[in-house]
Amino acid sequence: MYNNWDELKSACLTCTRCPLGDTRTNLVFGVGNERAEVMFVGEGPGEQEDLRGEPFVGRGGQLLDKYLGAIDLDRRENIYIANMVKCRPPGNRDPAQEEQDSCLPWLREQFRLLRPKIVVCLGRISAQRLISPDFKVTKEHGRFYEKNGVLMMGTLHPAALLRNPIQKPDALEDFLNLRDKIKEVCSNTYK
Repeated sequence: MYNNWDELKSACLTCTRCPLGDTRTNLVFGVGNERAEVMFVGEGPGEQEDLRGEPFVGRGGQLLDKYLGAIDLDRRENIYIANMVKCRPPGNRDPAQEEQDSCLPWLREQFRLLRPKIVVCLGRISAQRLISPDFKVTKEHGRFYEKNGVLMMGTLHPAALLRNPIQKPDALEDFLNLRDKIKEVCSNTYK
């Protein structure tokens, strides 16, 4: 257990638990308000994220920022964004089970320090890991589930929306529902 965010990030920077650390350009630890009530969790960094060391900065990240802006959320001010794995899987493939297992303690520590009231899983990988192994993102997106006192919702991954734009209205509806849930259970997100 780590006492603060700086200790946790410093330890994570030296991680060698799986081979992804050998091929990364930058660790993609997370970004946002370290006291946020809402946490977003993606699957893993892509090429742009690996180059910049920040989650969701490529085309998918730009789309995510538009959805966040539509409901008055900002990655620098009132939410926190992380990934299941902190290093880019080669070729932007899905993170392997072993890689997720190796990285999960880092995410757990981020959860412990943040203590979010709501977690939004961006895409299938994080939703299946954090909500339920049989989670079907195309069918269950936008629904809230309670796990250990935390509300969790899965939604469509921004990169998937770029590949299949017909699903963009569904994702927007998820974000509008998220806004309503934030207003219901969070006291500091919208000031």
